[in-house]
Amino acid sequence: MEHNFVDIAIRYAVLLFALSFHESAHAWTALKFGDTTARDLGRISLNPLRHIDPIGTVLLPLIGMFSGGLLIGWAKPTPVNLSRTPNPRKANLLVSAAGPLSNLLLCSIGVVLMVIVWRLPVGGPGASAVVEPIREILLAFTFVNFALGIFNLLPIPPLDGSHVLASVAGGQLGMAMERANPLLGFGILMLLLYTGLLSRILSPFFVRFQQLLAVLLS
Repeated sequence: MEHNFVDIAIRYAVLLFALSFHESAHAWTALKFGDTTARDLGRISLNPLRHIDPIGTVLLPLIGMFSGGLLIGWAKPTPVNLSRTPNPRKANLLVSAAGPLSNLLLCSIGVVLMVIVWRLPVGGPGASAVVEPIREILLAFTFVNFALGIFNLLPIPPLDGSHVLASVAGGQLGMAMERANPLLGFGILMLLLYTGLLSRILSPFFVRFQQLLAVLLS
């Protein structure tokens, strides 16, 4: 039980960092397009208190962790004023994609560090006591960021993938997707989660990722 609690604490700490990095990436990219809204509200920050959403950052992740189910989560949406940007459609595409791509970047860094650490010699109890916790943290860091990156690319409002798809589609379809009620998307997500379809949709990505890691760490 104690080991499980430590695992949960590690994953939750990693999740808070990953979500903060994710939202900061949105805010920083918006700033590069000329929109200072998020920066002015202090959203370019790794302080998780600036990004916490009671449901997406606290309730659902903890339920998932303690139940052993799918780990999903989100933070408080980063405010973006596209009218401040010279090219709103391009800005919407890149600002929206910046969040999940930032998590996949962190995931890639985690994979590189895992390859290095997994090759460290563990010759005795002293070395093992140091290396094993580092391995556990890197494993959590890598998988949490991978999960967040893939999950947020789903084209379901209000996830980032829906804004990316709306920007790519453009026209009436894009406008309709942008105007979609977030509560509808939330309901769809809860339905997918409850029926197990969300896990079935995401599982192939995790299987391929685990296979890749197995090759890299062998």
